[in-house]
Amino acid sequence: IDLDPRWVIKLIKKGWMEHLEAYKKHCIDQAITVLGAGHDIKCMFGTPKLIESLCLELEERGTSLAEQGITGIFSGGTEFTPQWTRFCVEELFGGPPEVSGIYMTPTYGNTLMGLAASAPCTAENNYKISYYAPQPRAVVEVVDFDDFNQVVGYGDTGRAKLTTLTQEFFVPGFLERDEGEREMPSQAYPWDGMSGVRPFHRLAEATTVGVY
Repeated sequence: IDLDPRWVIKLIKKGWMEHLEAYKKHCIDQAITVLGAGHDIKCMFGTPKLIESLCLELEERGTSLAEQGITGIFSGGTEFTPQWTRFCVEELFGGPPEVSGIYMTPTYGNTLMGLAASAPCTAENNYKISYYAPQPRAVVEVVDFDDFNQVVGYGDTGRAKLTTLTQEFFVPGFLERDEGEREMPSQAYPWDGMSGVRPFHRLAEATTVGVY
C-alpha cells in the first residue's frame, strides 16, 4: 500500500494524535483488504509499529498473518530492537519460523546505501540484530563521535559513516543520523557489521521517528 511517512511526522509534531491513529487504521485497513483479495501474497515489508498493529487487528478479526498466507517479512526502522523482535516472533507470530511458518529479517538502509543484510536473529543469540552493508558497493564504518576519521574498536559505540561507490555514483564518508556498536565480521559477511542501530544521540531529541 502507499504510505506517507512525512505526513505521519507532521501529525506527530502538531500533536494531532487522533488524526495519527486514524491514518494508521486507514493503512492497516488497506493492508488487510489487499491480503484478503486473493492475490496470493507471501512476502511483505513493514515497520515494527505497523507490523504490530496489523497483527493485532488481524487477531481482532479472528485470523493471523500466517492464515493470510504470509511466509516472509522484511522489516526495518529504528524501533527494531531485540526486545521488540522477541515479542513479535514469540507473541505475535506464535513462535520461530519452524513453528509459525513466518520468517522475518531485519533490514537497515537508505537510498544511498541500499539494504544492509542482517545476521540470523534468533532466540539463541537473544535476538541480537547485526547489520552488514552491501559491500562492495557500500561500506559502513562505526566512527568516533568526535573524530570521524577514527574507527572505534569492536563492541564500542560510534556514529555510522557511509561510503558508496557505484559505476555512476560516489559518496565518500557520509555521516548518517544513526549510531550503534561495531560488530565483528561474520561467516556470511566477512566485513565489519553494526548492531544496536538507533538515532544519533546528539540529534535524537530533534528527530521525529514517525512510522519508523
